[in-house]
Amino acid sequence: MDFMFKRTYRGSLKCAILDWAGTTMDYGVYAPAVVFIEVYQRQGVEISMEEARGPMGMHKKVHIQKISEMPAVAKRWREIKGRHITSEDINKMFEGFVPLQPACLADYSKLIPGTLKVLADFKKRGMVTCSTTGYTRAMVDINLREAQKQGYYPDNTVGSDEVPAARPYPYACWKNAIDLQVWPVEACVKIGDTLPDVGEGLNAGMWVIAIALTGNEVGLNEEEVNALDLEDKKRRLERARDRLAMAGPHYVVDSI
Repeated sequence: MDFMFKRTYRGSLKCAILDWAGTTMDYGVYAPAVVFIEVYQRQGVEISMEEARGPMGMHKKVHIQKISEMPAVAKRWREIKGRHITSEDINKMFEGFVPLQPACLADYSKLIPGTLKVLADFKKRGMVTCSTTGYTRAMVDINLREAQKQGYYPDNTVGSDEVPAARPYPYACWKNAIDLQVWPVEACVKIGDTLPDVGEGLNAGMWVIAIALTGNEVGLNEEEVNALDLEDKKRRLERARDRLAMAGPHYVVDSI
C-alpha cells in the first residue's frame, strides 16, 4: 500500500493582518463609499450607496471600474453621456478620487469599539499586527497617523500600490509576512470585512476571519446600527454573515 504524507503547521498564531475601514476603524465603511458617489456625481451620473459599496475592498481604481460595469450604472452612463464608459473615463475618475479620499479620511478615523482591547490581547500572545487595504500608500499614512493618535500602532502596513496587484491577490499579505519575517503563512490570520479581504487571505494560504456587523456588508455606522429595531438588525446581520460565509472564511464574527 502506498502512502502520501502531508506536512502541516501545528503551532500558534504569530501574526494578525488587519484591514482598516470596517475592521479597525470607520465603523460602517463610509470614507471610501461617499467619495465613490462624489466621483460619479462629478461626471453627472448618480450612483446609490449600495452600488458604491459593491466592490469594496479592491484597489480603488479597480473599484471604480467595477462600479461602471454594473448594468444599471452602465445604462445611466449611456443615457447621460450618449456613449459607453471608456478606460479614459475610469482613469479620469480615479485621478479625481485620489485627492478627494485623503481629504475625508480623518473624518472617518475613529477606532471601532474593542480594537485596542484585541490588539492588546494579540500582543500578550506574542503576535505582531499589520495591515492590508484597498487604499494607496499615501492614504494608508493618513489612517496610520489617525490610528496612532488613538493608541493603535501596527507593526507594518502595506498599501495597495506597493504590490504587483491588490486584493483579492495575496501579495500584500505576503509582503507583510516578508517585512516582519513571519512564517509559515499558516501562522498568520487575515481579518477583514469584505469579500476581497476573504479572497486575499485564502489566496495567501492563511487563516481568515470575516467581520459582518461593523463592515461594508451591513454598511451602517455605530449610531445607525444602534437605532435599528431588533428584527431589522437581525435581518441585515444574517444577510451579511451569509454573504461573507459563502466566500469561504474559516470564521465569520460580528466585530473585532
